[in-house]
Amino acid sequence: MAKLLFNPEQLPVVSVAEEGAIPAERLNADWLRRHFAELPPWSVETSDEQLLAAVETFRPASVLIPIVIRPEGLSLLLTHRAAHLNDHAGQISFPGGRFEVADITPVETALREAEEEIGLDRKHVEIIGTLPEYKTGTGYVVTPIVSLLHPPFELKADPFEVAEIFEVPLAFLMNGDNHQRRAFHLPDGAGKRVFYSMPYHHHFIWGATAGMLRNLFHLLRA
Repeated sequence: MAKLLFNPEQLPVVSVAEEGAIPAERLNADWLRRHFAELPPWSVETSDEQLLAAVETFRPASVLIPIVIRPEGLSLLLTHRAAHLNDHAGQISFPGGRFEVADITPVETALREAEEEIGLDRKHVEIIGTLPEYKTGTGYVVTPIVSLLHPPFELKADPFEVAEIFEVPLAFLMNGDNHQRRAFHLPDGAGKRVFYSMPYHHHFIWGATAGMLRNLFHLLRA
């Protein structure tokens, strides 16, 4: 993967999606269950992030997109990755990781990794669907597993992998007005890449995580 020689948070915003917000009546557990059970036609948003990967074959991985059912409304659980990791160090991500043969399915990968990274007991997880595969600049092809989390549950971060666990209101993330486009030029005149960012307080959500959230956004708009 091409080494980033900049801080993405310092890049200027070139545009905002401005597609409006998902209607509030759609952001509840019952509506999400019905929508994933009978998906309408919708268009996947592709990313050029995979062009940064210096690989011939992408390695399979899965992430859990954990939507938490809270009395005040749905929220999305995310992690801040430890700064020393080789892939996506210091970035905001979903719980997840690479597929292992013993997992058998992408769902099992996501559940196992969530248990290992944040101590999430799978008995609290209700799987409701998947999003299209997403290819990353680090050479992974990721299957996003969408789920509802039923509190109360206890979490414990693996300090080697996770620096922080936090939640963001789903309504904030499912509002196109909060989807910023930023751009950078690759070294040696190799072109320009545009990426999405969704800053929330001190959390800078961007890259693959923002790309997968964009597809969740499009799916819920359909």
